[in-house]
Amino acid sequence: MIYHIMKHLLILFLFITVVGTAQIAKYSNEFLSVGVGARALSMANANVASVNDVTAGYWNPAGLLFQTCNLQVGLMHAEYFAGIAKYDFIGASKRIDSNSVAGISFIRFGVDNIPNTTELIDANGNVDYSRLKSFNAVDAAVLLSYARNIPKLKGVKVGANAKIIRRKLGEFGGAWGFGLDAGAIYDYKKWRFAAMARDITGTFNAWSYTLSDDVKTTFALTGNTIPNNSVEVTVPRLILGGTRTWYVWKDQLSLGGELNFINTFDGKRNTVIKTSAWSMEPALGLEVGYKKFIFLRGGIGNVQKAKTVLGKDATTIQPNLGAGIKYKIFCLDYAMTNIGNVSTSLYSHIFTVKVDINKKLVK
Repeated sequence: MIYHIMKHLLILFLFITVVGTAQIAKYSNEFLSVGVGARALSMANANVASVNDVTAGYWNPAGLLFQTCNLQVGLMHAEYFAGIAKYDFIGASKRIDSNSVAGISFIRFGVDNIPNTTELIDANGNVDYSRLKSFNAVDAAVLLSYARNIPKLKGVKVGANAKIIRRKLGEFGGAWGFGLDAGAIYDYKKWRFAAMARDITGTFNAWSYTLSDDVKTTFALTGNTIPNNSVEVTVPRLILGGTRTWYVWKDQLSLGGELNFINTFDGKRNTVIKTSAWSMEPALGLEVGYKKFIFLRGGIGNVQKAKTVLGKDATTIQPNLGAGIKYKIFCLDYAMTNIGNVSTSLYSHIFTVKVDINKKLVK
C-alpha cells in the first residue's frame, strides 16, 4: 500500500514539475534555500530526516512530531558578507494532541541602509549629498506548518507548509508570493527515511514596480533596464534523506549521520550530477553526542563543479562544523560554515537558541 501511495505521489510531483518548467525563474526565492538552525547548518543542511525541533517547520514539517515538549520557541541570527546582509529566523511550534503539531516560522534576509544615488545629482548637474537617501532590500517569508501521525500506517508521519512571501526593494518595487511544501517521514527499524517536496505546486511571486519619472530617466541614462511588472515561478525541488543513530558506552555516547540528496528541476546547475533538466547535489552530516548534553557536529555539502582561474574543471565543497549544548529546557547551538574558505561561499558564525515550554507533556 505504501509503495503505491509513494508511486502516485512521485508521478504527481513529476507532472507538476514538467508543467511548471514553462514559467521557470531560475534561482527564484533562493533566500529560502539558505536553511535555518545552527544544528542543521553545521551538518551541511543534511537534516530532513533527523530534524526533531521547531526548525522542522522549515526542513520537514513532519519532523515537528518529534519535539519533546508542548511548546517550543527558536531564534537564530546570522550575518553574511562581512555583516552586510542579516539573516534571521524565529519560530514556534505547539503540540495540539498526541498525533498532531502546528507551527509558525518567520524568515528574513535583508540588506539595510543601501545608498540610493538615483537622485544624487540635482537639476544643474551638481552632486548634492543632501539628496542622498537609503533603502532596504528585504526578502521575508512566513511559514504555517502542520504535522500529523498516520495511525493506520505504522511509522509514517506527514506534514505540510503554507508559505507567504514578501520581497521588497525599498520604495522601488516588491513582490507577494504564495507556495506549498509537503514532507513525510518513515521509521523502519532503526533507520529513518524522509522526503521533502518544496514549492510542490510552484511558488508564484507577483512583482510590481513604482518607479518615478526621475528614476526611470536615471535608469535610461545609465544603461539600466527598466523593470516591468511580472510573475515568476519557483520550480519544485525534492529532497530525499536517510538517517540513523548508534548508541555506545551504556548509551551515553551517540553517533548519528544523515545523507541527503537535493534534486532540482529548473535546468542544469553546477552540481556533480546533472542533466539538461535535473540536477542532484549530495549533503552529508554527522553528529556526536555525550549524555544528550553536549554535541559536536560536522558536514560536507554545496558540492559544485567550477572553473579555476586557468579554465580547468574543479570540484569545490563546503565543510561545516558546529557544537551544541542542551541543559534542561534550554538549547544553544553554534555553527561555522565553510571552514577554511574552501568553497566560494563566505563562512559565517551562526547561533540558535531554543526553549522548551511545558516539557513534561510528551510521553
